[in-house]
Amino acid sequence: MINAQMVKGLRDKTGAGMMDCKKALEATSGDEEKAMVWLREKGLAKAQKRAGRATSEGWIGSYIHSNGKIAVLVELKCETDFVAKSDKFQGLAKDLAMQITAASPVCVSPEQLPEDLLEKERQIFLHQAKEEGKPANIAEKIVEGRIKKYYKEVCLLEQPFIKDDSKSINDLLNEAVSVLGENIQIGRFTRMALGEEKE
Repeated sequence: MINAQMVKGLRDKTGAGMMDCKKALEATSGDEEKAMVWLREKGLAKAQKRAGRATSEGWIGSYIHSNGKIAVLVELKCETDFVAKSDKFQGLAKDLAMQITAASPVCVSPEQLPEDLLEKERQIFLHQAKEEGKPANIAEKIVEGRIKKYYKEVCLLEQPFIKDDSKSINDLLNEAVSVLGENIQIGRFTRMALGEEKE
C-alpha cells in the first residue's frame, strides 16, 4: 500500500511532483529505488519532448571560490521569465557554476569538443593500447572506451555531478526539465583562475 509518507519521502529526494511520485511508487510496487529510476526515465522522455522549444530567457549563475582565485559564470537558458526567476532554476545555475569551478570542463557537450583536441587524445590512446601489445581490433575498442571516459572528464553534460556522482550533469538538467516543465539548456560558460593563461 502506497501511503502519503512514502510519497513525501520520494518527493523530498527527487523534487518531482506529488502525483508523479505517487504514480512512480504505484508502478514499482512501492520500491523507492526503482521509483527514482522510473521518475528519472519519465523526466528524460519529457525532456526530449521539450528539447525543441525556444530558450530566450534564463539566468547567469556565478561562483567565486572562497580563496578568491577561481571564478565561474555560466549561462542557463529556459523558456519563460517566471522559471528563470524561480529558486530552483537559480539554484541549478549556482550548482552548475560550482561544478565548472571544481571539475574544469572544456566545453558543454561532446559535439562542442574541438576536433583537433579529440584527434590528439585518440592518437595518444591508440599509442597506449599498442604499447600494451593489444591487437588492432581490440585497440580500437579500447580507444572508444577511453574516449567515452575522456568525455566524462572534459564535457560538462557528461561529468558526474559533484554533489551526487550517481548522476551526470545531463541527468541533473533532465530532472530540472521534469520538475520545472520547460526546455532548459546550458549556454556558454567562462572559468577564470588567477594566473592561468587561456590557451
